[in-house]
Amino acid sequence: MTQANLLYAHSGGVTAVINATAVAVIQAARARPDRIGKVFAAHRGILGVLAEDLIDTSVLDEAALQRLSLRPGGVFGSCRFDLPPSEARRVMDRLFEVFAAHRIGYFAYNGGNGSMDAVARMGEAAAERGYPLVCVGVPKTVDNDIVGTDCCPGFGSAAKYLATSMLEAGLDIASMVGSRGSVFVMEVMGRNTGWLAAATALAAGGNADAPPHIVLVPEAKFDETAFLAEVRRVTERLGYCAITVGEGIKRPDGGLIMEKSRDGGYVQLGGAGSAIARMIHENLGYKHHWAIPDYLQRAGGHWLSATDHAQAIAVGEAAVDLALAGRNACFPTIRRLAEAPYRWDVGIEDAARVANLERTLPPEFVREDGLHVSSLACDYIRPLIEGEIVQPTKGGLPDYGAFPLHLIERRLPAWLK
Repeated sequence: MTQANLLYAHSGGVTAVINATAVAVIQAARARPDRIGKVFAAHRGILGVLAEDLIDTSVLDEAALQRLSLRPGGVFGSCRFDLPPSEARRVMDRLFEVFAAHRIGYFAYNGGNGSMDAVARMGEAAAERGYPLVCVGVPKTVDNDIVGTDCCPGFGSAAKYLATSMLEAGLDIASMVGSRGSVFVMEVMGRNTGWLAAATALAAGGNADAPPHIVLVPEAKFDETAFLAEVRRVTERLGYCAITVGEGIKRPDGGLIMEKSRDGGYVQLGGAGSAIARMIHENLGYKHHWAIPDYLQRAGGHWLSATDHAQAIAVGEAAVDLALAGRNACFPTIRRLAEAPYRWDVGIEDAARVANLERTLPPEFVREDGLHVSSLACDYIRPLIEGEIVQPTKGGLPDYGAFPLHLIERRLPAWLK
């Protein structure tokens, strides 16, 4: 195919730098008019492809793209969608009908582990059908759990936000220490992995008496007796105790401490921090507060990591290069080359090899007692939060701009869900 159109889509939870990746894809594609015609974006991810809700990104000029690159949240919308086994053929047929109707020859899917599975499956389907599609993944997730890459775009900025939050909350609670003893619990995202929880340890700066005093990660089974004893020791020594709780922490039998809801096969986590705070109060009687940053931790565009932003751009550009090279069913990765100073470049990984796997904290990143992370974890995370980006402001707030996007005219019958 000498020239074809490119379709870009978000998948799953968005990040503070996902739009930087989208912009990088658009700009890299525009730089190759000999190979790529129009650049479309699906409205709300793969569901937008099925509904034929496509956006022509040519309405965004270079000035708009520059502003968009600094905007948190996914401007094109996202969704959580796994190809249903019972309808896999029907769904795949529809996807390729849409691809054919709009001369899509390149598909860039910006997502996490499940998205890499979709990339691999669509690559296989294209080959089976003899349809000229190059399907590439583009990694992103605040959870930092994609196998095959040193880190994931989105993680560094979320880590920076959470470490800052723990630092500032720690200063607050330390200033209000009383005779009764106070405990602060912050629950963070991460699902089955503790990367974001580990990032809060950066707030202590190597000081054992500085918050967080305890970091609970899903990779270490929760021992209630040992935990409460440590809370008591810290509080008796300092007058307060600050604790980070990964949302996916588990009991010794492997069951979740708390889950919020289930939607089909997707388990929404949440509430572990509240459960831990109540446990402390009921057993030790300390005054307690708990917080869930929730969307805030992945939407903090006012406090982006410059390293994270640069890596988000790099994987977007590399995805287009891979697509033009005909590298089907793969995705660009971040490779760590050196620690001091930190250096990195972009590599490549096969999507099928890592699809649906989860990259957890290595054992050496977790302290043996399971109540904190090691200095090795901090050494790994620290360079990923480095650098700041000054946002334009308006009226004292970040000026993220408005980007009215219009759907193109549909060419196919409506999709029946």
